[in-house]
Amino acid sequence: MRETPRPQGTAGDSRAEHPQPCPGRALAHTTGASGSGTPHRSDGRPPHTPRGARFAGQGGGPGTTPPVPGPPAFLFATLLCVFAVITWQVASGGPLRRLDERLDRTLTGHGPAALSQFLSDLGSMPVALPVLALAIGYAAWRGSRRQALVAALTMVLVPLLVVPLKDWIARPGPLEAATGYYPSGHTATAMVAYCGAALLLAPHVRRRWPLSAAAGALTAATSIGLVLRGYHWPLDVMASWCLCGALLVVSSTVMRRSSSRTPRP
Repeated sequence: MRETPRPQGTAGDSRAEHPQPCPGRALAHTTGASGSGTPHRSDGRPPHTPRGARFAGQGGGPGTTPPVPGPPAFLFATLLCVFAVITWQVASGGPLRRLDERLDRTLTGHGPAALSQFLSDLGSMPVALPVLALAIGYAAWRGSRRQALVAALTMVLVPLLVVPLKDWIARPGPLEAATGYYPSGHTATAMVAYCGAALLLAPHVRRRWPLSAAAGALTAATSIGLVLRGYHWPLDVMASWCLCGALLVVSSTVMRRSSSRTPRP
């Protein structure tokens, strides 16, 4: 029997050409659907770790999931611990109280009396409370009603905490024999009112640092005026800083969480 020879491929034969990719099957690094050159799997499925699902780091590199904001518990605990130490020293007549009294004798009476009186009056309720009330009204008008309520409740807590402490410690004043000077109520009122107003107005302004600087300056000015005028010992003022600072830490945390939960148009 004669064997039939197999036909040989010629230059024009289609089977002699290079293999072409089959339609519907992509190579390992073909251009994506958007033409961006993003690599895809050859079977058409998305990669296991798509770039869009990760947070980019600096310079566009791969990053990690951003940390969840939480309350600054360390600052809150530190302020309370310092306040507890000052209260213990003042109540027991410890060395810190004796140093405080020697320091106050060198500070009282310095500077113009009218200026120190003006500075100390910044912490009075007729001056500080209207500032906070205006900030509360403005924040409520802008839709931050929860934050306004938190600021108002923080101010309500000030006399509820300060007045019992004054009666319990019963510390006499620098120039008077009457008791009830620890901690400083004027300092507490100024700090909560001015800092609370700054917290309420901060989300509605472009630059926040002037508000924080103004609140800190007004609180410091009130404290300086009280000491120079002889209305309070330095530790009275420092104790109010720590106590009201802890209150403001909680207040700012609650405001931030309420702001994140408030729906925006």
